[in-house]
Parts: sequence; structure tokens; C-alpha cells
Amino acid sequence: MSFTDPIGDLITRLRNAQMLGRQEVRSPASKERANVLDVLKREGYIKEYETRDVRPGIQEMVITLKYVDGASVIDEISRISKPGRRVYSAISKLQKIKGGLGISVLSTSQGIMSDHEAREKNVGGEVLFKVF
Repeated sequence: MSFTDPIGDLITRLRNAQMLGRQEVRSPASKERANVLDVLKREGYIKEYETRDVRPGIQEMVITLKYVDGASVIDEISRISKPGRRVYSAISKLQKIKGGLGISVLSTSQGIMSDHEAREKNVGGEVLFKVF
């Protein structure tokens, strides 16, 4: 199966699963998705994820979602940069999400990272999505 926007697909799967109150969500495996999930895990938006073999040569990721007192940790997740409209930002012009309570996930020359990490390393890049 081919996707034109694998990050958008991952975000939609996470959003839909949390609206339904699911504990786990499955997604096709890729390095880009794994890097995004690493950032979400480091920042505390998901519990964990693992890669499983579906059949020879085909893998999927099983993502365990995080809830606190029955409420989803992710209140809002939305795509910023899309395949038809890329959004780039210098780190000095990157705005904080909800006064610093949320994060932006960026694709930089040093890899995919949160806006907090990008500010520490003083690198800008493509703003993939925001999470609150």
C-alpha cells in the first residue's frame, strides 16, 4: 500500500483511536513514523510502540496510547506542513504552542525532533505537526 502522506496518515490514526478510547492503534511501519513516535514518546504523549512482523517483509507498528484519569493525553493533534504546502520555520520565528504547553514536531537537518530540542540545538526546519 502506498501513501502520499505517511505522517498525515499516522496523525489521523492516532486522533481517531483516541476519540474512540482505544488502548492501541496499528500503523504500517517505516523509519519516518518510528522517528515521529520516538519524539511523541519522549515528550510523554504516547506510552510506547513496537514493530511487529505481519508476514515476511511486511511490518506494522503497534502504538500504545496514553490516558490520564480516563482522558486522552493528546487533546489536539494537527498537521501543519502538507505534501501540497510545505511549511518551514527558522527556530527564532517558531511560535510556542499554547504558551509552551504543547509541542511542534520538526524535521531538521539533524533529524526529527520537538521544538524544545530544536531550540536547544538552534536548528530550524519543516514544521510537520503540532500536539497539545
